[in-house]
Amino acid sequence: VNVINEAGALPTKNFRMGKFDGAEKISGETLAANIEKRGGKTKHGCHTGCIIQCSQVYHDKDGKYLTTGFEYETIWGFGADLLVDNLDDIANMDRTCDEAGMDTIEMANTMAMAMEAGIIAWGDGKGVLAELAKVGTKDPLGRIYGNGTAYTAQAFGVDRVPVVKNQALPAYDPRAVKGVGVTYATTPMGADHTAGYGVCQNVLKCGGDVDGHKKEGNIEISKNLQVATAAVDSLGLCLFVAFAVLDDARGVPCMAKLVSGLIGKDYSVDELVGMGVNCLKDELDFNKRAGFTDADDQLPRFFQTELLPPHNVGWDYTAEELQAAKV
Repeated sequence: VNVINEAGALPTKNFRMGKFDGAEKISGETLAANIEKRGGKTKHGCHTGCIIQCSQVYHDKDGKYLTTGFEYETIWGFGADLLVDNLDDIANMDRTCDEAGMDTIEMANTMAMAMEAGIIAWGDGKGVLAELAKVGTKDPLGRIYGNGTAYTAQAFGVDRVPVVKNQALPAYDPRAVKGVGVTYATTPMGADHTAGYGVCQNVLKCGGDVDGHKKEGNIEISKNLQVATAAVDSLGLCLFVAFAVLDDARGVPCMAKLVSGLIGKDYSVDELVGMGVNCLKDELDFNKRAGFTDADDQLPRFFQTELLPPHNVGWDYTAEELQAAKV
C-alpha cells in the first residue's frame, strides 16, 4: 500500500485520486504489526514447499482468528477505494467475501458503486459490511450486488464505472502505471493486473525501468508480459516465478529446461514463448466469436478525460494504438 501510494498510483475514492491520506493505517507495515501483536502468522504458504509464503493469518483485537489471505488487492479495494481506513473492518469484509465465495476486487468496486449511488457513505466501513451481508440472501440489493460492478452501476444509474469487458479494475491506477493500464485494456480476460504486471517496470523497476507516466515503451512491456504470463499460467507455475525470471537472464531458459525434464525431450525457449502466444491467440479468438471487438480494448471514458492527482497524469492511448499490445 505505502509503495503504490507514494508512487501516486493508489486508486482512491473510486479512482479519483492516486494517494490516500489513510494509507499508513491500512499498510502492510500496520498489518504486520497487528499480526505480531495479536498472534497469527505474517507468512503462510499454499503448500509445504512454498518459499514465497505470500499469505498470512490475521487475528482480531481479542487474538481470535479473523481471516487469511488478507492481501493488497483486498485491502486497497475495501480500503483506499472506499475511503475506509480501519484495517479490522476491511478484514471482516475479506472474511465475508471468502465465506460467500465472492471476489474481493469485484465486490470492493461494487461497493464503490453503492457509494456513488448514495446508498453507503464514503468511508463507512460498517455500512459496507452491512451491504455485503445482503449478498446471497433474498434482499433485492443483495441480488444486485451479487452480479458485480457493471451490473450494480447500471442498476443504480452510475456512470463512473471502472471496468473493462465488464471486469472491475484492480489496485493500480492505469494513468500512473500505464504498463498495467495497457494490460487492463487489452488482456482477453478484461481488467486483470496479473495478466501482464507492468507494475514491475513502472514502479518496482524489476525487469527494466519504463516510466509509468508516459506512453513510450508501455505497450511493448505489456505485450511481452502478457505472453510470458500466459506461458507461466499454462505450465501451472506460481505467478511469483515471474519476478525471478524478469531479473535473471537464466530464468526463461531454466523454465524451458523444466519442461524438457517433464516431457523427456528438448523444449526450446522459442517453444515456451510460442506456448504463451498460442494461449493468448486462443483467448482472443474466443472473445471475437463471443462478440467482442477492438473497441472493447479501452479503458472507461473518465480515465481518458480526467487527470489523476497528485501527478496529474492522464490516459491518452487510442483503441487503435492499443491493438499493438495484442499478439
